[in-house]
Amino acid sequence: MRCHETKEWLGTQCDGSRALLLAPALQEHLKECPACRAFLHCQQDLDGVLDAPTPVIRASISTAQIMQAVQKRKRVTQQLEDIRRQQRTRMERLRPVGAVSLAVGLFTLSSIPLFFFAMFIIQTDFAAKALSLLSGIIDICIIFAQYIQEELTLLTRHSWLLSVMAFAVVIMMGMWLRLMRYPQEV
Repeated sequence: MRCHETKEWLGTQCDGSRALLLAPALQEHLKECPACRAFLHCQQDLDGVLDAPTPVIRASISTAQIMQAVQKRKRVTQQLEDIRRQQRTRMERLRPVGAVSLAVGLFTLSSIPLFFFAMFIIQTDFAAKALSLLSGIIDICIIFAQYIQEELTLLTRHSWLLSVMAFAVVIMMGMWLRLMRYPQEV
């Protein structure tokens, strides 16, 4: 028997030990040829590796845990939907109240100057006394505003620090607006 025939015959057999029992010519060739003996040992090692039972790999997560996660996800989704529904109902209830409150507030704020103007026209002596009492406070406010204006012009004329701080405030406002947007489901 030749080497290529021996290797072909050993390669087609699934069990090398059975091949040795079946062919006496093969056994004699293996006794004489060290290359074919090495090939037989490689085949037997390969058969041993292939026939070894594969270990059972257990998943680190069970089906029950997956189902719990799915149920938790459903609960969270339901809670988000409930929160959205509550927001919608609150907004629907607050729209009329908000419109009325805004109208009353604007009316009140716009009527205060008209009230003072009417008091000035109707009771001039009361208006004169009120202005004389407020004149000191008004003078203090004007002087204070002038000091603040001068300090701000000195501070802002060549200040990169103020520009950097303004830029930081703008960036932080943008981040805040991004974080406070309406929640979206993934």
